[in-house]
Amino acid sequence: MAIYHRSDLAQRMTQQLLNPGVLDEGLRSGLFISGLRRTGKTTFLIADLVPALQEKGAIVIYVDLWSDTLTSPSALLHRAIGEKLLELETPASGILERLSKVNGLDLGGFGFKFGFKLQDLGKEGGVTLAQALREVVDKAKTDLVLIVDEVQQATTSEDGHNMMLALKAARDSINPRPRTPGHLLFIGTGSHRAQLSEMTAKRNQAFAGATSISYPVLDEGYVNFLMALYGAEFDAQKLPSREVAMQAFRALGNRPEELKRALGQVVRQGGDPNVVMPIVAQTLRSTVADGEILKVEKLGSLAVEIFGRIAGSDGPVSRLFSVEAAGDYTKAIGRDVRVEEIQPVINALLAENLIMRVGHGSYTLSDPYVGEMWKENLALLGGAK
Repeated sequence: MAIYHRSDLAQRMTQQLLNPGVLDEGLRSGLFISGLRRTGKTTFLIADLVPALQEKGAIVIYVDLWSDTLTSPSALLHRAIGEKLLELETPASGILERLSKVNGLDLGGFGFKFGFKLQDLGKEGGVTLAQALREVVDKAKTDLVLIVDEVQQATTSEDGHNMMLALKAARDSINPRPRTPGHLLFIGTGSHRAQLSEMTAKRNQAFAGATSISYPVLDEGYVNFLMALYGAEFDAQKLPSREVAMQAFRALGNRPEELKRALGQVVRQGGDPNVVMPIVAQTLRSTVADGEILKVEKLGSLAVEIFGRIAGSDGPVSRLFSVEAAGDYTKAIGRDVRVEEIQPVINALLAENLIMRVGHGSYTLSDPYVGEMWKENLALLGGAK
């Protein structure tokens, strides 16, 4: 199926990254973009943001830490960087032609000649990331953008933690220089909102203080695009109105794949599509949310009670560790709950990406969509858990 391009968003982000105004200068410390799975983040990165950055003369290196979970994060990063450096060394490669055209770089038909061997990158006693990336920036005289997708994987191991420290060292060795010919721009994206939030909020993290934003979800432009595609293939009478499709898309958490599934079921099922579509969307919505709620239930009754307290609030919740809260949990689950039991359960909810920390002792849901389903289920049960 054809790709829905978000060119305007990509161009705005490119401008903010490569030519930041006063309010955007902080992006050079790092940009972390969090968004739920299956909302189109990776498609946007590869199909829109990378081409937009390259069009403005930046060198872009992209690596997905979920592409091979059996390989360490640093090995995946070094592989991606090595492949890009090999391109830069190769005469008449596409990247050299682009740099020549956009930036006026003249290599006389030859590739770059680096002062290190690619196979030594990341090896003990070999060239460091800081040395290698600084040499790339200095020779190419342009910005180098490193995009790490599912960056939260780096928090799960010492190898990943060391990789992030090495990237911070590279950033700090390039960007503060008074006459640097380019900057190292780091973009980390991920679906684990809790972990991404902590990567910029905790002082012991390499990119503490970097900019953190939520991924801008797809909107009615995508719905119109998809409806046009389906309209070209199916009888219009088999499709819901665009208004009904948009309502279903919102109900499905703005997830494009879920909307495609819903439209496919409506077309196959027949009947009045404007009546069938909301029913199909609600069924799919429940299926997706039920999987997340099952994760909560597997963590035990105390986890269910704590999650319910957070899900039932319209904003962040604090005082989850208080003696008063422990008393409430005791009454709710029918056994004595000690204060020291609470922290491990909250840590488990964080690890499952069910909740996220938004301040000291303050928590909210990682996915508001799941919270809505939780409230709906409680309403159907008359408030019973």
